[in-house]
Amino acid sequence: MSDHVVLLSIPGLAAEHLADMPNLRALTAGGDRAPLAASFPAVTCSVQANMTTGLPPSEHGIIANGGYWRDGVEGAGPPAGSERKLGQVELWTMWNDAIKRPQLWDLLHEHDPSITSAMWFALNNKGCGADYICTFAPIHNPDGSESLWCYTRPEMMYGDLRDAFGHFPLKHFWGPLAGIPSSAWIVSSAIWAAEQHQPNFWYIYLPHLDYATQKNGPSSAEAKNALVELDNELGRLITEFKRIHEGHPLLWLVASEYTVSPVDHVTYPNRVLRELGMLVLDELEGTEQLNFGESTAFAVADHQLSHIYVNHDVPNAIDKIVNRFRREPGIAEVLTKDQLDRYELNHPRSGDVVLVSETNSWQAYYWWLDDARAPSYARKMDIHRKPGYDPVELFFDPETKGIPLDATLVRGSHGAPVRHESQQGVLLSSERGVFVERTLADTDVASIVLNQFGAG
Repeated sequence: MSDHVVLLSIPGLAAEHLADMPNLRALTAGGDRAPLAASFPAVTCSVQANMTTGLPPSEHGIIANGGYWRDGVEGAGPPAGSERKLGQVELWTMWNDAIKRPQLWDLLHEHDPSITSAMWFALNNKGCGADYICTFAPIHNPDGSESLWCYTRPEMMYGDLRDAFGHFPLKHFWGPLAGIPSSAWIVSSAIWAAEQHQPNFWYIYLPHLDYATQKNGPSSAEAKNALVELDNELGRLITEFKRIHEGHPLLWLVASEYTVSPVDHVTYPNRVLRELGMLVLDELEGTEQLNFGESTAFAVADHQLSHIYVNHDVPNAIDKIVNRFRREPGIAEVLTKDQLDRYELNHPRSGDVVLVSETNSWQAYYWWLDDARAPSYARKMDIHRKPGYDPVELFFDPETKGIPLDATLVRGSHGAPVRHESQQGVLLSSERGVFVERTLADTDVASIVLNQFGAG
């Protein structure tokens, strides 16, 4: 048991990466190591909820990085007070009330109210029960611009962090400028908060390995350089936390959320649904806008999966969708609601059909057949209006000064079920005897943390 536990949540980390990460290797050399298998879907919001609740998406409701808020389906609508979201697709912006089960900070408080927790930059956790919180929350202005800001608890803490380190560099958190400055800011702010508050439990999300691996591929020189950059920041975090907690037991846990697989293929579920005559597209200034409510069916694409939502009781619509996608290259599985239990994904928020990619393929949200007809936001950094995840935002075209519409540029992806050892991540600890060294699931992480506080 430990007085203080730090859980580092690192997407894209694999066991072989430790060879290029001397600081992380030294921290965990005397500890446990086990393969870590992300549950399906192996995407950020779902895996983070798995690790902090100890439960799968069928229980906590985070079925992807977002989804479609449906009316008339019990348990599928937005949380109370968010009725304006009905009929809308929401990605990345959900508050903590979207997670329908207690998380680690809630469970630790229940066990012992004096145990304090800090949540640093995990998704879907604005308003969660942690004692100390910091996560990006830009202010969306009426003119469409954004003002840099973070949601913090205590509320005024961001002002102190901004004064100490400048605004959180959101432009480096995602998009063509994504890079180490965002993870470096997270590290600096966590050190500051540890100095001030010394919470017993830390959850810290460090996203840096995601960028180069998706843009250039997991075996690229850029991805290898990212390992070095992140390890340098880890060295700073480790050194300062050890200084701050001197004289108190400090246990480190390092969990990879998922690994990134090389991809050389992309599928377009909405274009297939368009072919089937199931999309309704509205004309707006020469562009095609997807009408969610009027479409018979549409897909919310998310890395290596899509949730297809069927709006209307059209005879044989689901059968037509299933039969067509079973012939689509790049699609490994086509799952209907009654088949989602095999991945513990059967939740009212899930699509009526879920598409699962082959390991070398990913899924793009595009529906247009002529790039001239694409909506204006397709060429912009606009993660909120796009009804699907768009890694092409990592590529900026200096000639057009916009985002290209070429999904084949992407070289790495994740989200598909773990079918091969190469897709397994790693769980590390700084001490021996913390967990059994066998293949573990992301849902096992919560109990490992709770055991350290006698709350398991």
